[in-house]
This record gives sequence, C-alpha cells and structure tokens, in this order.
Amino acid sequence: MEILKVENLTKIYGKDSTKVVALDNVSFSVQKGEFVAIVGASGSGKSTLLHLMGGVDRPTSGKVFIDGKDIFNFNDDKLAIFRRRQVGLIYQFYNLIPILNVEENITLPLALDNREINKETLNEMLKLLGLENRRTHLPNELSGGQQQRTSIGRALITNPTIILADEPTGNLDSKSSDEIVALLKKSNKELKQTIIMITHNMEIAKCADRIIKIEDGRIAMEV
Repeated sequence: MEILKVENLTKIYGKDSTKVVALDNVSFSVQKGEFVAIVGASGSGKSTLLHLMGGVDRPTSGKVFIDGKDIFNFNDDKLAIFRRRQVGLIYQFYNLIPILNVEENITLPLALDNREINKETLNEMLKLLGLENRRTHLPNELSGGQQQRTSIGRALITNPTIILADEPTGNLDSKSSDEIVALLKKSNKELKQTIIMITHNMEIAKCADRIIKIEDGRIAMEV
C-alpha cells in the first residue's frame, strides 16, 4: 500500500542571479511499513526534501501525498494539525523542551492535541526506548543518546502515518549512533512504522530497505 507519494517536487530559492534550485522535479513513492534512507552530500537537497515531505515548508511546485491526502491543499493551520497527528519528526539536535522531563517530552504531542495519555502505551514506549528509569529526568540530566531516544519516543507516541528522521545520528558518537539505528529498525519491524531517514552516512543508510541518493536536487540513484 502506497503511504507517501512525492510528485514532481521542485523548490527554488531566490531569483535571477541569486536563484538556487534546491530540488528539481523529484518523484518517488514509499510503501506502508517501508524503511527508506535518503542519502546525499551537504547541499544536495535531501533536508529540503524532508522538510517538504513533512509539510514544514511548501514547494515551488509539485505535490506530496500522505495516506492519499495532498498535504499542500491544507491551509497553514490545518497543515500544522495534520503534521502533529500524522507525521513524526526526528531532528539531529533533539529539540526537547528543557523544563519538561522525559515522560512529559514524549507525551507533548498528545497534550498539545488535548488527547488522553494511555499509561500502558506510555510504559510500553519507555520500555522500547530503554528509558524506564529515566522517565522523570530532565534533558540536561540525559546523555545525547538518551535525549535522541526521547525525541524518537515523542515522534512515535502518536502512532503517525510516517516518521521522518533528519540526520538522527549526526550529533552522536558511534556507540550511541548504533543504538539509535537499532531502535529505528526495531520500530520499523515491531511497530510496522514507516520510516524515511535522511543521512550523509552510507553505512547507516544500508540498514534501510531502500536507498535513494540525491545529487544537486535530483534523484541520482535508487537501490
């Protein structure tokens, strides 16, 4: 079942002498439950692509369909709600709220949506993340790997349609990186979570089912 479809996606910044084509007519699709890695050098357009897929930015032209819905048909308010409910975003620098503990950071999307927090689901999530004994700790009391696991929990807790991970290991040492990649794979296999991961590291990308390589804003290779 096709869960994500990117259709002729183009993003241009500036004009005339300052014109930069960040994405140039990119098209591909992702099946439900698939783990896809998008690789490319710095400036290749891969992060721009992720931001457009997540509705964080709007394209110059082209479409993104998530679960059959053209997300750019939504106005900004409706798109923000859709993104919060259907798209889990994981960033390189965690973006945790410093005054909230692990449990509160993970459940923040539910609180913002006025949704009830299921304690059993939360406990299962903390166990999956290996954070049962850190649930009341603040971000500054956690290691980098623990902070990133908390941000992954925040992305997973709403059971989103897709997870978009932007260089999720880019700020971690090799041991923590391996743990995060293993957690993403576990989420994909056990929770059947559809994951699209941006990375510049081909070794990390090899854990995915499929690799899409971006060069100069275009798809250069797909394996």
